Amino acid sequence: MENLKRKAINEIIDSSIKSFADGFEVRHIKEVDDPNGVINSKKNNVFIAELGEEFMFYSAFVRSFDSSFGKVLENVGKAIANLSYEVNGRIESYLLPQQTQHIDYLMTVYDDHVLPRKEDYESFSWVKPRDITSYITSHETDNYFYSPEKREHYIIELKLGGDLDIKKSKIEKAELLREYFLLKNKLENSNEKVKVLLATAYNKFGEGNNWKQSQVRQYFDEKELLIGKDYWNFVCDDENGFAIVFEQYKKSANYIKEAIANIKALYF
Repeated sequence: MENLKRKAINEIIDSSIKSFADGFEVRHIKEVDDPNGVINSKKNNVFIAELGEEFMFYSAFVRSFDSSFGKVLENVGKAIANLSYEVNGRIESYLLPQQTQHIDYLMTVYDDHVLPRKEDYESFSWVKPRDITSYITSHETDNYFYSPEKREHYIIELKLGGDLDIKKSKIEKAELLREYFLLKNKLENSNEKVKVLLATAYNKFGEGNNWKQSQVRQYFDEKELLIGKDYWNFVCDDENGFAIVFEQYKKSANYIKEAIANIKALYF
């Protein structure tokens, strides 16, 4: 990776983590005298309080932290992606009934444990009607990237918790396919490719280990997955992207550690 791009990635991570840590600390400082604040609510629970200050603090803190830190990682990913891709947020096009029917058909097939393949929808063909007025719609998407160099479009569903609830995997795949057909219709007969991907910010089984969510794979082809480091390599558009991101994160994480220590000192 060229030095200028690496420096830009480091600056994105450092500024994002510092901003998050500062804001998180300010929020808890404001709640220190509020009996309904996140941490005070736990302090007033005699059953939790009996387990000790350390347990009480972290049981309140971690839940509050997780819910807001995930959004930081998503924004960092998009900011880094913007260095290599065009980042978009809305798809405006049309969706035909036969495309919706094909999506429903595929979901039924996958329910019967037929292994999913990208070709299941990539090979599906249709004819554009003369009047598409009644089929026009739009869809907001959080992670839609385009590579002008490769002439490829990427629609990504990012799961920040490291996995995907099996109950939601079918819904997520169907939604990704709707976005796929919307975009294909917009591009019409262009030779540009559209790829749908399921990504996680980290591998819940450990980086480098097999991602064992076999039930999720019921609806997703192996080629549609960007798990942990593969996601960061992708947004960096570099095979060493994850290593570069995490190297800087380990340095910037000191902002969060300092914020945690300051917050704890206020409450205990």
